[in-house]
Amino acid sequence: MGRMIEGWVRGAVLVSVYGLGLIGLACDSGSGGSSSDLGPEAGWSHYGGDRGGMRYSPATQISKENVGDLEVAWIHHSGDVSKGRDGTSRTSFNATPLLVDDALVFCTPMNRVIAVDAETGEERWAYDPVQRQTKLPDPHSRVCRGVAYWEADKAEERAAACGRRIFTGTVDSELIAIDATTGVACADFGRDGRVDLHVGMGKVEPWEYYITSPPVTANDTVAIGGMVYDNSRREAPPGAVRGFDVRTGALRWSFDPVLPDYDGPPPADGSDFVPGTANAWSILSADEDLDLIYVPTGNAATDYFAAARHGLDHYSSSVLALRASTGELVWHYRMVNKDVWDYDTASQPVLFDFELPDGSKVPALAQGTKMGHVFVLDRRTGVPVHGHEEVPVPVDGVPGEILAPTQPIPTFVEPLHPSELRPEDAFGFTFWDRGYCRDEIAKYRYDGIFTPPTVEGSIQFPQNPGGMNWGSVAIDPERKLLITNLMRMANVIQLIPRAEYDAMPDKGSHWPYQLQPMHGTPYAMRNFPILSPFGAPCSPPPWGTIVAVDLTTGKIAWEKPLGTIRDQAPFPIWLWPGFRKLGSPNLGGPVATASGLVFIGATTDRYLRAFDSETGEEVWSHRLPFNGNATPMTYRMGPDGRQYVVIASGGHVWSESGDALMAFALPR
Repeated sequence: MGRMIEGWVRGAVLVSVYGLGLIGLACDSGSGGSSSDLGPEAGWSHYGGDRGGMRYSPATQISKENVGDLEVAWIHHSGDVSKGRDGTSRTSFNATPLLVDDALVFCTPMNRVIAVDAETGEERWAYDPVQRQTKLPDPHSRVCRGVAYWEADKAEERAAACGRRIFTGTVDSELIAIDATTGVACADFGRDGRVDLHVGMGKVEPWEYYITSPPVTANDTVAIGGMVYDNSRREAPPGAVRGFDVRTGALRWSFDPVLPDYDGPPPADGSDFVPGTANAWSILSADEDLDLIYVPTGNAATDYFAAARHGLDHYSSSVLALRASTGELVWHYRMVNKDVWDYDTASQPVLFDFELPDGSKVPALAQGTKMGHVFVLDRRTGVPVHGHEEVPVPVDGVPGEILAPTQPIPTFVEPLHPSELRPEDAFGFTFWDRGYCRDEIAKYRYDGIFTPPTVEGSIQFPQNPGGMNWGSVAIDPERKLLITNLMRMANVIQLIPRAEYDAMPDKGSHWPYQLQPMHGTPYAMRNFPILSPFGAPCSPPPWGTIVAVDLTTGKIAWEKPLGTIRDQAPFPIWLWPGFRKLGSPNLGGPVATASGLVFIGATTDRYLRAFDSETGEEVWSHRLPFNGNATPMTYRMGPDGRQYVVIASGGHVWSESGDALMAFALPR
């Protein structure tokens, strides 16, 4: 994306010569609404609203009629921001706060946990674990996506110190318990409120394994996975998922994603687990009634070569259902067979009641993928509600590779990402850059989204960030809609024979042009985007979309470009109206409300937007100080309270780092 910005500057004059024209940006408009129509009260006690991550609120005070009158209610700045210029890694503020009583609780990229007054933004308390790991490999930034909440069942215990707890994971690989009212560490949890997650993981570098996503609580167990650094070595840190007692921090169970007949390298000295297994870096879900925790997994090490994995693919790129009380595997469903594309299951599994044609309801799980697929499973059994088909795919990869002959494709929700990319599909602002993109696409192999990586170079479309990523999907149960955002851009994957890599004088890797060693395999890996001389994607637009799926038919109800090229193209090129149809790269997720609105940030143009959930029409937007690469949340407290929409505006790897937590509400 860095070359994209430079390319825009080089191409601005040439593009404008071709008569693009200029207009002003459309202004936000209001309809004279206010907060006098109160609607129901609504909370947000878990990362996705509830433990099942539906990202839906019953709040109705902010409606399609008055959303144009939203104004900034308050802004909180934590001060926890690094631009990456002081020898430490840059920060990404991606947290989604929780509403606990009348306070919002969230984590910063430096792993401080902060509580602010939910109506004023005034800071109540802050807990500082004193982060020690400050330097991470490119392209990773310091990030904390959220925290988890637990409260005791009995009122007497709930009223005592630490009867209600905030759990957070850190870049120092610790699980920490904090009193939800005071922000003081719970001394009875682990050692002075902390559990060391490096214990049992063997000898690993601090930057190879740490926590970026919130834990999940279910029936007095707090469960957590961890992020494993990709493509460094075959025997990467293990991807074990562990469950701890919420009161004491004692290890209740661990799940090592390995089949009983595994015959590869044993656990290393000091490790309780097999190395290189599929990790669970993204957001977990839970159903307390079923006593199940749902775990989305990445792929086994290394991402782009499977033959050296010793059969560790069985639980890769899957969703697992683990018994919350014991860690027993109840079922698992794999979204990619022998994943060699880094198509790991990045989205939170979303739990909802799926209505069948006869009116009966199935307790369901919707799982979005980087490929743009949405699988709808019975969350009790893992069986697809409407089945799936195994589609033949190419298996002629590099010498020595072992690939799967088929891949699962959902048969109910139609694929949300294109599966074709031809040279004639190339995008360009002029005949010149379009011709360049046409030649670039023709240069590399592309046989669909499961094209094997090759030495000559294979196109990956969608690229490894997605499709859908950790922003996941929102479910509107009233309108029977599934709503999500996607990216539509192409990368090239190129495998480099080991001897050739070893002889390279410069092995530097700088996102988005990555070079990774994949030690323990016959190949290293190069990964880079397909961009025009202007720095724009060569794949056809829109490069970012928001889409709604009708859950009664599985068909797309509507689809719209998401975002603009503002902040990517130089002023005033991005004012041309046609550019508003191009969409933009996006990371973050949507939130739906009962009033028929969808709120989403995510885009590179620094806007928080509201869409009509029935038509997809954009009905409001507000410019943010930094990219809003976080999932928003919304709430309304008390009989006379206002409904607030809150988003973390703090950027990500392709944008400036910031620290603004912003709340919006209707005028009093």
